[in-house]
Amino acid sequence: MIHNQQINRRIMLRGLGVAMGLPLLEAMTPMARSVMAAPSSKTMPTRMACVFFPNGVIVPKWRPAKGPELVLGESLQALQPLKHKLTMVSGLALDNGRAKKDGAGDHARAGSTFLTAARPVKTSTDIKVGVSVDQLAAQQIGQETRLASIELGVLGSRNAGSCDSGYSCAYSSNVSWRSENQPAAKETVPRLAFERLFGTGDNAATRERDFYRKSILDVVAQDARKLDKKLGTTDRRKIDEYFTGVRELERRIEMTEAEDRKGVPDLELPHGRPKQFVEHADLMSDLMVVAFQTDATRVATFMLDNAGGNRSYPDIGVNDGHHQISHHSNHEGKVANLQKIDAHLAERLAYFLQKLDSVQEAGGTLLDHSMVLYGSGLSDGNRHRHEDLPIVIAGGARGRIKTNRHIELGEETPMANLFMSMLDIVGAPVESIGDSTGRLDQLTTS
Repeated sequence: MIHNQQINRRIMLRGLGVAMGLPLLEAMTPMARSVMAAPSSKTMPTRMACVFFPNGVIVPKWRPAKGPELVLGESLQALQPLKHKLTMVSGLALDNGRAKKDGAGDHARAGSTFLTAARPVKTSTDIKVGVSVDQLAAQQIGQETRLASIELGVLGSRNAGSCDSGYSCAYSSNVSWRSENQPAAKETVPRLAFERLFGTGDNAATRERDFYRKSILDVVAQDARKLDKKLGTTDRRKIDEYFTGVRELERRIEMTEAEDRKGVPDLELPHGRPKQFVEHADLMSDLMVVAFQTDATRVATFMLDNAGGNRSYPDIGVNDGHHQISHHSNHEGKVANLQKIDAHLAERLAYFLQKLDSVQEAGGTLLDHSMVLYGSGLSDGNRHRHEDLPIVIAGGARGRIKTNRHIELGEETPMANLFMSMLDIVGAPVESIGDSTGRLDQLTTS
C-alpha cells in the first residue's frame, strides 16, 4: 500500500508565468502520515459564493410552498435534484433599497444593497454605500488563500456616469464593495479570470506561453511529476480528475476565443467573451469551482447580469429585454416570458451547484463544504418591491446549515441579519452590517 507523504496545503505547481494551486488532498492533513487517519469535513474550509440576478421574479411561480418542508416552485424545478442540499428563506427585506426620499432608481438600489444592505447615496459622482458581506469575509479570511476573493460577471462594469435616475453606474454594475466608496470590479473575460487564478502576474512569461500555445498543465509538468511520487492512490486519482477538468476548461475558453477571431479575423482578440450567455455563465461557474477546489480563494461573487439588465434570451424564445418585460403590468405573455427567464437563470445556478457537488472532498463534496447565496435585490420587479426577496441558500457549510427546508420569517426581517449569520459561518464575525438588527439564528444547526 502506498501512503501519502505529508505536503503543505499551500504548495503550488510552478512554470512559465504559472502558479497553479491544488485541490485539498489527504496528504495535506496533519495526520497524513498515519495509516488510521481519516480526513473529515472538519478539515475542509468553508467557501462562500454570492450569485446575483436582476429584475426580480414572477413571485407565485418562484416562491416555495408554505411550511417548513421545502417544496420548490415551478421556476426552480431545475434545482430539484439538489433539493436536499438547499435552504430557502422567505420574508427577507432590503429596506435601504426602497425609494424613501430619493425617488426613482430602484434597480441601482437593488444592486448596490444586495450584499451591503446599506443606503446608497444618490449621486453620479461621489458614490457611497457600504462594505459588502463578501468583502467583510475576505478581510478576515482572505489571508489564508492566494486570492482574498474573486468577483465575476458576464457584463462589464461602468463606474462613471448615471445609469438609473441619477444613480451612478457603479451601483448597477457592482454587488461587491471593498469600502463604502470603492466597488470591487468584476472580471467578465474567462481568459483573464483564468489567468488571475493561475498566473503569476509575469506578463512577459504569459506572452511567451501564449506564443508557444502551451497549456497551463504543460508548463507545470515537471513539478507535477515530482508531486506524483509523494501521493497515495486516492490523491493521485483526485489530481488526475482535477487536471482533466482544468484542461477541459482551457479548451472551452480557447474555443470561445476562436469564435471571436472568426467574427473579426483582422483584429487581435486574445481575450474574448463568449457570445452565448449560457456558455459564458457556465465558464464563469467552472472558474469559481476551480477557485474553491484549489483553495485559491474561499470567497466569490458572480453577477448573471447588471442590475436593471435588459438582455434578451432568444435561445429560450424571449426576444424582448429582461428589464423591459419585468414591467409586465400583468400582461399574460410578458409574465410567461419573465417566468421563462427565471427558470433559465435557475438552470445556470443548477449547473454551478452540480459542478460543486461533483467534486469529492473529505467528508462530503465541495457543495457540502460551501454556502452559496442566490437571489435578487427585488422580489416583484413590476412594482419594484424590496421585501420577501427571492433567496436560495445552497450547500451545508460543513454541517453548519440544516438543508432541505423552507425558513419562513416575518415580512420585514433585514437581509443584513442573514449576512451576519453567513459571516459567523465562514469564521468572519462582525458586530453589524448595513441595517442589521441581529443574527438569523434559524439558518444554523447550532
